[in-house]
Amino acid sequence: MATLIGNPLMKALVALLLISAAAATGDAPFIVAHKKASLTRLKSGAERVSVSIDIYNQGFSTAYDVSLVDDSWPQDAFDVISGNTSQSWERLDAGGLVSHSFELEAKRQGMFYSAPAVITFRIPTKAALQEAYSTPILPLDVLAERPPEKKFERRLLAKYGSQISVILIVVLFIYMIVTPSKSSALKASKKKH
Repeated sequence: MATLIGNPLMKALVALLLISAAAATGDAPFIVAHKKASLTRLKSGAERVSVSIDIYNQGFSTAYDVSLVDDSWPQDAFDVISGNTSQSWERLDAGGLVSHSFELEAKRQGMFYSAPAVITFRIPTKAALQEAYSTPILPLDVLAERPPEKKFERRLLAKYGSQISVILIVVLFIYMIVTPSKSSALKASKKKH
């Protein structure tokens, strides 16, 4: 153990770690992006993919010229129905949040793996554009054969729900009247003694 601490290479590594940690907590934007996708089956048999990307600035300064590009949706597999797969903002203040969403329609069946979206931004103290990536989404099973939902039970509940609730209330009321309460049972037992 003493040889590890005395090792100059280990000291340099620890110093580099401390310097990078100090630089990371400096006055700079820190972009965190979360990408979500959900599937919606239409009555026509088509399936839509709703994509939403939230971009947070968790740093201590403003990010400028923020640009989002999500080119992971191939045109031979998806049509853009609403919105765009890219968006730009002039600035994202420290502690701020911007969101972008768009909707796609699937053209073919199969598993789809989407890459993270790319976010570029500018820091006033650096000339080069900075890059951040969103979280990836779970694989999407587009146009997959799914078992039918139990809509029959929902229809019955919607049709007869009010009658069932009235019957249950009446039965509960009768049960409460017929069943003796604990206080009356205690009074009856005291009178016997």
